[in-house]
Amino acid sequence: MNGPPGALAAPAQSAIQVANVAFLLYFLLINTSYLVLIVLATAEFTAHLRSAPFAAREERYANPLTSAVSVIMPAYNEEATIVEAVSAMTALRYPQFEIVVVDDGCTDGTFERLREAYHLIPVPRVIPDDVRVHGRVISVHVPRHSAAPLVVVRKENGGKTDSLNAGLNIARHPLVCMVDADCLLDPDALMAVSSPFAQDPLRVVATGGVIRVANGCKVVAGRVTDVRMPRRLLPGIQVVEYLRAFLLGRTGWSRLASLVIISGAFGLFRRDLVVEAGGLDPATMGEDAELVVRLHRRMRERRRDYRIVFVAEPVSWTEVPAQIRVLARQRRRWHRGLTEVLWLHRRLVGNPAYGRVGLLALPYFVIFELFAPIVELAGIAFLVLGLTAGIINLGFAWLFLLVAYGYGLMLTMIALTVEEMAFHRYRRWSDLGAALAASLAENFGYRQLTAVWRLQGSWAAIRRSGHGWGVMTRQGFTGGSKDEGGA
Repeated sequence: MNGPPGALAAPAQSAIQVANVAFLLYFLLINTSYLVLIVLATAEFTAHLRSAPFAAREERYANPLTSAVSVIMPAYNEEATIVEAVSAMTALRYPQFEIVVVDDGCTDGTFERLREAYHLIPVPRVIPDDVRVHGRVISVHVPRHSAAPLVVVRKENGGKTDSLNAGLNIARHPLVCMVDADCLLDPDALMAVSSPFAQDPLRVVATGGVIRVANGCKVVAGRVTDVRMPRRLLPGIQVVEYLRAFLLGRTGWSRLASLVIISGAFGLFRRDLVVEAGGLDPATMGEDAELVVRLHRRMRERRRDYRIVFVAEPVSWTEVPAQIRVLARQRRRWHRGLTEVLWLHRRLVGNPAYGRVGLLALPYFVIFELFAPIVELAGIAFLVLGLTAGIINLGFAWLFLLVAYGYGLMLTMIALTVEEMAFHRYRRWSDLGAALAASLAENFGYRQLTAVWRLQGSWAAIRRSGHGWGVMTRQGFTGGSKDEGGA
């Protein structure tokens, strides 16, 4: 490993050598942990596919005792996608459900598009105050003629979390499904994501479904009818990310009974427990993850037997950012939310009283998610410094890159293979080729940029700067293949 002595003092040379070895071990550990999650997810997929023929969904669909669901869709300036998203929701295959769209003081044509599409009329409605809401509810609307189970709530702007809490108050059913207004659900998504509640009604408190990328897909009447890879590289890389992190990663954590993130884009919860916990926390940007961690905390502290489950089959389709500036805002928000959640629940980290969540999941997220962007950027900097100063040789540098990036690329290839064997969503060889190309491109600039944005998100959390919905440019789902967006 030693090279020419260079101009640096011996202690500095030793420090750089030790740092490079430490970074190498870090990347080895984090990639191996991903491999373990993929193996666990593969086992879960195998069990799921074997049990799928015996899921008795037709019986559940016809059963009047199947728990009813309130689908809550917070919306802020979503005119490009709102009608298609609501249309997809109203066509869901489920015995009894309602859709609660919460217009959080939209300044565009979101409400007007809904009013025109569904002939909305205002109705008097007494709204309980089970959960505290900051933005005043202005009016409640329902379709004049349509039988669609739709309720549209207009309120003063208070943010996404405030909108979800307003939706909780107006929701009438025992299960609440929180869905982003730019998402499209597969027709059987509610049936699938609610299955754990039917199979284990006394213990299951929350379930989450997988999020997939709609960019590039053909969408007709609010339905994804033809799954394709995006034509543009930036959304294509995110397809690979979503498969690896949202599908395989969360399935692996669910297998370990340690799932701490259910995406706000598609999660199902017991309403009574969410209300009992005080609703969603408006003080955090990662309100979805914070709610899940809080449910873990409350259930453990009350010594109640419970389960929080990730279901890989139900799919929510979303547009992802096709522009760098929009992607940057998204990743800053995500990492700021993670930072806030881990700080808020810091007493759980490493605490055996909270079981696997305290001893395994949260320490993992601190070490391998919260600190990952620091290590990513510092590792590259120390590698370049070591090579420039002649402290490390090319052999070590190649080993470093092989472990940090080659190992990660191999994991992505494995993830794509597992997804293809289990679900076979991408049916064209050209799509698989595009996914492989995106996997390669991810390592050259994309990972480094996202590391910078994630650090900025943590810094924003430390400074406690204000946050809101943010501005997202969307093309919408109407007809054809979509390659724009900013979910």
